[in-house]
Amino acid sequence: MPWTFTDDVDVFLDAAGASLAARPAENTLVLTVTETLRLRGPHAYGDAAPLLGWWRGTDGEVAGTLVRTPPHPPVLGSVAPEAVGPLTAALPLTRINADRATAEVLAAAWPGHRVDEEQRLYRLAALVPPSPAPSGRPRTAVAADRALLLGWHHAFAEEIGQAGPHVERLVDDRTAAGGLTLWEDGGVPVSMAGVSRRLAGMVRVVTVYTPPEHRGRGYAAAVTVEISRAAREAGAQEVLLFTDLANPVSNALYRRIGYRPVSDRVLISVAQR
Repeated sequence: MPWTFTDDVDVFLDAAGASLAARPAENTLVLTVTETLRLRGPHAYGDAAPLLGWWRGTDGEVAGTLVRTPPHPPVLGSVAPEAVGPLTAALPLTRINADRATAEVLAAAWPGHRVDEEQRLYRLAALVPPSPAPSGRPRTAVAADRALLLGWHHAFAEEIGQAGPHVERLVDDRTAAGGLTLWEDGGVPVSMAGVSRRLAGMVRVVTVYTPPEHRGRGYAAAVTVEISRAAREAGAQEVLLFTDLANPVSNALYRRIGYRPVSDRVLISVAQR
């Protein structure tokens, strides 16, 4: 069966939305990207139009999804193995973000490919507050915190090498939705964490950041526990987060507070010649 492509997010969601919602953890990236396109329009991520695709199996059900929002690499959602061949035949690919199994299938057709990034998706099980708890308390970020939040978001993006052009809009949107939490110690903000909008019962913890001068005191664990707890109490059935597998500190931290591995994602590219 062939893939179908569109630049219209509503057409895409009409076709693939139910499939995405049925497996929100595996499709968390596609869900959040398409929600941003739905709310902000086709140029939410850049000047070029997005490309959205889906694949149906012989039973007529959607069993594969893809979103591409230049300049970012294409992102695959949950994809049946038999959909990978038709995808590479239909769409020239030189870089892709996919679950590890799918990335390995694609990499077999890319001799000399390189792995640019490996991430692990975690799901919250039983929340475990840090012990001993750090001093301080959480509070929801408000508009008056904008300058601080922008500075911390830019610093976070620089640290992970993923600086983006829309930080101001992201901060404003999350602040308005109550999706940013600060940890304060002695009335001074020392750490932050964000959470995505709830989609198909799923939220994802994002942008956990502590400035270097405040690290090593348990603030990141505390603010992550707080925003995770609040998300669950607000009705989220799945609370997820991604970590960089190259960072053992963050992976150990999230396991300690109750997150459990779900799957790995790999960003691969055709090697430069």
